[in-house]
Amino acid sequence: MADSFCVILTTLENREAADRMAEALVSRRLAACVQIADIASTYWWDGKVAKDSECLLLIKTAAHLYKQVEAAVLEMHSYEVPEIVQLPIVQGLDRYLSWVTESTS
Repeated sequence: MADSFCVILTTLENREAADRMAEALVSRRLAACVQIADIASTYWWDGKVAKDSECLLLIKTAAHLYKQVEAAVLEMHSYEVPEIVQLPIVQGLDRYLSWVTESTS
């Protein structure tokens, strides 16, 4: 059952954008839960090392919704090349995974 679920990661430039995206994904029932964490990112961009403060979104959803979540993230995202990465949930509490199913149905 757990392999039917995933966490999708994306980063945004600030808390306001992260809050808007989280609310949109949950209200559209594409995600059961979206957690937001403030992070510091160091990455290679335009031929040099860049550093920025960002917000990391941890999007908990059903794996079959990945393409819909990806499309929604792209629709709302301001980055030229946004991070959109799917991580499978290998195991999880059955009651929690049932709640994810109910929340994304």
